[in-house]
Amino acid sequence: MATSAPLTRRVGNLPAELTSFVGRRRDLTEIRRLQNVSRLVTLTGAGGVGKTRLALRAAAEQHRAFDAVWLIDLAALDDPELVTETVAATMGVRDQSEKSSVTSLIQALSAQRTLLVLDNCEHLRDACATLADRLLRAVPDLRIIATSRQSLGIMGEHQMKVAPLPLPEPDRRLPGEALELYDGVLLFLERAAAVVPGFHLTADNKDAVVELCRRLDGIPLAIELAAVRLRALSVDALLERLDNRYGLLASGSPTLAPRQRTLHALVDWSFQLLSPPERTLCSRVSIFPGHFDLAAVEAVCTGGGIEQHDVLDLIDALLDKSLLLREEHEGQVRYRMLETLREFGRHRLEGPGERRALARRHRDHYLRLVERAVAEWFGPAQLTWYTRLRLELAHLRAAMEFCLDEPGEAETGLRMAALLFDPLWMPNAFYSEGRYWLDRLLKAAPALTAVRAEALCTAAHLAFMQADPTTGELRIGEGRALAEKLGDTRILAWASLIAGIARHQSGDHARAAVLLEEAVAGLAAAGEGIALVVGLFALGAAVGYLGDSERAALLLERSLAIAERHGERWIRSWVLTVYAIQAWQRGDTARAKSLARESLRIGRGFDDRLAIGTSMEALGWITQSEGRHTAAARMLGAAVGVCRTAGISPLWMTQHGEFHERCVHALRAPMGERALDRALRQGARLTLDDAIAEALGEPADARGIEDRGEEPQEAAVPETSPLTRRESEIAELIAQGMSNRDISSALVIALRTTEGHVEHILTKLGFNSRAQIAAWVTARRAGGQDGRDRGEATPPHRSR
Repeated sequence: MATSAPLTRRVGNLPAELTSFVGRRRDLTEIRRLQNVSRLVTLTGAGGVGKTRLALRAAAEQHRAFDAVWLIDLAALDDPELVTETVAATMGVRDQSEKSSVTSLIQALSAQRTLLVLDNCEHLRDACATLADRLLRAVPDLRIIATSRQSLGIMGEHQMKVAPLPLPEPDRRLPGEALELYDGVLLFLERAAAVVPGFHLTADNKDAVVELCRRLDGIPLAIELAAVRLRALSVDALLERLDNRYGLLASGSPTLAPRQRTLHALVDWSFQLLSPPERTLCSRVSIFPGHFDLAAVEAVCTGGGIEQHDVLDLIDALLDKSLLLREEHEGQVRYRMLETLREFGRHRLEGPGERRALARRHRDHYLRLVERAVAEWFGPAQLTWYTRLRLELAHLRAAMEFCLDEPGEAETGLRMAALLFDPLWMPNAFYSEGRYWLDRLLKAAPALTAVRAEALCTAAHLAFMQADPTTGELRIGEGRALAEKLGDTRILAWASLIAGIARHQSGDHARAAVLLEEAVAGLAAAGEGIALVVGLFALGAAVGYLGDSERAALLLERSLAIAERHGERWIRSWVLTVYAIQAWQRGDTARAKSLARESLRIGRGFDDRLAIGTSMEALGWITQSEGRHTAAARMLGAAVGVCRTAGISPLWMTQHGEFHERCVHALRAPMGERALDRALRQGARLTLDDAIAEALGEPADARGIEDRGEEPQEAAVPETSPLTRRESEIAELIAQGMSNRDISSALVIALRTTEGHVEHILTKLGFNSRAQIAAWVTARRAGGQDGRDRGEATPPHRSR
């Protein structure tokens, strides 16, 4: 996205447009108008009419009015119970506590002005409506654009019907240049030129082009699919074949609405033009929810006329015919089928038997993937698997859902949910979702097996991580009893580890040490890897609290040595932070800083906000010990800000609250209340990348902060502005020459609100004109006084 607006924090995940966006200016203007009167605008319309593209363009054009803009694609989600978790996961919001995921979302959203784009809500309408209503009531600065085939139906919602693209009226003769003013014709011409370079309207083809677009009812998806066929057909031939197709359809599908008949006809016609193997694969890949990779297609969709060595060529053919989309996620090539096309493909499968067989093969493939991830998690491929499983979340959900629906498969699903503990539920803090699947599968698979015992212990760990000791104690008791009955010493050691960590987190360090001693001995005997690293790390932390710093150091060193030997990184980042805190307590600040920074470098690779925030908090204490007061205060603020935007509570406020308060008190005396508060707020408003760069002492960004032994920041603090954050932002836009109406549109606020802010700015600054405001802003820029002392409107910089 372009970054010309003066916001201090801008994050999100809007995708770059792969093809040009055509027309819809009136629609975009109407969306902005509706957002001035409602915080929820729902774009409704038939499949293929362009709701998603319109919503994304509207969000992109308004991004400078928000600190964050997030696209939540719900097309691949079938379970309404997971709508909240999907939104949270997309935004990087963690569910560390027993509070609901909605509460975590509210906490994260309250930290910044956010625009959510909830895309493809129709099949999850009630769940989307409930979530949107709760979030909008709790977060005044939140705006939502939803896309759906029907409105969400909640109070305050404004619905906008997305119509097909405009076309010339029938029987109206217009010159070619006038025809190109119609969005439907223009879209066809642009897409046609991409297929046949140099294609343009001529006296010979203009009537056929207009008639074709008219027969396609101006539906963007239909127009784009038709344009692809110009590789092999002229416009006249294309129109003739489409006419024939309509004739066949008219007698066969009388119940479909005209626009649905048009789109269905176009898709069906495209489908019939495929070769038999292409047709077969096109139907089979509809089994994949969301995006997928080549290996998945080879594993799930081959056989019965499709050989594995043919898959790549067939995929290429479907891409060429616009029946599949090519995307890149985390540097990996993935494929996706538009939901309208996927729905068509599912209906082309040969009945429930083929669908069930494909679903089983889909489950088997992703179960094997999870087994590989677990086998390689304790090693150098850990970060690769962390990224990979996040990409496959929609498929893992579908696989577990299959196990719940298919008789006799529940225990396989339970095993899968338990296996996902290390590589998915824990490092991503997907505690609520992990518990959701484990609870459902434990109920569906009651057999007293080792799989159940391990799943019970896993569910207990997730409950303890969310500060739900009642459920945690119940689950761990059941799991331990079953493991004892089965004589499974490995699971007994695992149960002791979980119980020991829970005791340590609750402050009972003595009992924690006893349990963790049992766990370490049992896990070592069982040949466990990553669990042993965790056990040694947790035992080291517990005995450290009990005052045995020498043994604590030995345990942490042993934990680190095993992790380093195997190339493990995620747990190692936590060990390094605990080790850094203990080094700082001993007065070894140089060693403490080195350890904390190493932890931070690892933690950012996993986007573990709690680990990152804890490392920053420790660096704040260390920096204060060095006498660098402003830098220390900014680090404390950054630590809180990193956690707040992820919807989590800082762990150190409970486990290390004394250290935090002692550090703040030590800063207050030399800095003064005002300077301390300002530095804390500056740190809290840093982007994630900038906060990490500052913590690591990397080259300073626009704020001019450097990691040196001296304290240059104290002398560089600019004069405080009398304006609020919003007023400073509006003053910047006035200096750019914007009118009140332009500002209202850019910031998505009412004109009356803008006028009120301008009056307040004039009053506070003692000015009589907008020209004086512009001159004042320019002078502050020249003097380096642009509101950065309060984290207000600043020029854009790196975003997360």
